[in-house]
Parts: sequence; structure tokens; C-alpha cells
Amino acid sequence: MVASLGSGSRYDQLFELVKCLRGENGCPWDREQTPESIHPHLVEEAYELLEAIESGDRAGVCEELGDVLFHVFFLARIFEESEAFTMADVIQGIIDKMVRRHPHVFGETSQVSNTEEVRSQWQRIKAQEKAYAQEADVSLLDGVPKQLPALMRAYRLGQRAAKVGFDWSDPNEVVEKVEEELKELQEVLEADPKSSEVSEEFGDLLFSMVNLARMLEVHPETALWKATSKFVKRFKFVEETLKQKGRSLEAASLAEMDDIWEASKKKR
Repeated sequence: MVASLGSGSRYDQLFELVKCLRGENGCPWDREQTPESIHPHLVEEAYELLEAIESGDRAGVCEELGDVLFHVFFLARIFEESEAFTMADVIQGIIDKMVRRHPHVFGETSQVSNTEEVRSQWQRIKAQEKAYAQEADVSLLDGVPKQLPALMRAYRLGQRAAKVGFDWSDPNEVVEKVEEELKELQEVLEADPKSSEVSEEFGDLLFSMVNLARMLEVHPETALWKATSKFVKRFKFVEETLKQKGRSLEAASLAEMDDIWEASKKKR
């Protein structure tokens, strides 16, 4: 039997496709999936979308957006099957939230004049929604998901703390903190490179670097992604250059690879 997606809207057709995949005559793999099993796939698709955006590949962005959207519909269907909520609930929920958090657009009284006022208003409304002030057992930091990548989570935690004034006054103070943490790491390395304290001190250094990025208005996740991409591009240049010379990476000396690496910096 061949499944039919009907002739409704694209939204209806996509949801019908997901229902077919999860249905009795659908795909065995799709029927076995749970929210937990889909988790890593959703994260992977999100990063593939970010990579497409960064590369400027519009066709790639379109395709990856579709992959992410499919996973959203797929997860909604799983929860709908257990009668937790429906896709309509998901859509209505986000519509209500966006209207509620943009009173300067959809309301008649709230006025904002710049982006910073918009951010402050957003956080104020969000805090009211979560009732932080009324719940003594809820921390200001609890709203930052533990599942976020470590750099992103550290960045968001720093933002939250800064909202209530728990922050440095300028980037130079954070630079001093970075230097302090680097010195502490060096001291531990000199004493015992295999000490368990090495990981702790390295983590402190990374956390300080994340806060420096925040103070400089640079997102650490994006900055590291770009740096990694640059490393890959330059390393591939080293590989290709050696290949053209009939040499392998293993046969080349570090000095030779360094020379080619420096040459790669001049290529844009």
C-alpha cells in the first residue's frame, strides 16, 4: 500500500508525512524513535544548519532548515501520540509567547528606543512568566539548559549573572582575570602535569575566556567555530601543498609544515 500525503497545505503535508512514517505501515526505524533517541540527531542537524549559514550556501541553508523543521514536526508527533500536546499547541504557544514578549510591537503602551531596552524588557517579562521573584527555590541561573554546549552555557550563565550586576566593569578587568587563571594553570603544570587540578584550572581559564568574549560582545561558540574552520582550511592547504610536491605529512618535517602553514595565512 502506497501512503498518500493528501493535497492540503505544505504544513499539513509535512505533518501527514511524519504520521505516515510513525504509523502502523510506516518505517520501522521511525516508529522506534523516542524523544531521547532523536536528541542527538536534532543537535547534529542544528549544527549542520549553522555550518551552511556560515558558508553562505543558500541552497544548503534551505535544505538544512528543512531537516531541522522535520525533526521539530517529528518530535511534536511523538508527544502528540502520548496525548501530551499537539503541534497546534506548539505553534499557538510560540505565537502567544512572541506577542507577549513584544508589547512594543503588538501592544499599545510599551515603548522601547533601542536594542538594549528590548533585551531588558524581554528578560523582565520572561522573569515574570517564570515567577522567579515568587519562588525562593528557583535560581536566576536555572533557566539556562544544562544540555547546551559548554561554551554556550558558560556564556549564557555569565549573561544571567550580569543582569543583576554580578559582573566586571570593563574588559580589562577580565583580561587580568584571564592572566591570573593562566598563571594558576602554569603553577599546577610545573608542580605536577598529571595532577587532577590541571583539568580544574584549565576549566577556570576557559570560563574566564568566555566571560572576556562576552564583555567584548563576541560569542565564544561562534568565535571558536570560525577559528576551527580556519585551522581546517590551512591544514588542508599544508596537505595539498605537500601532495603537489609528492610528499606525505608523515615524511615532512615540522619546520617544512610550519613554512607552508605561514604561506597559507597569505591566501584568503
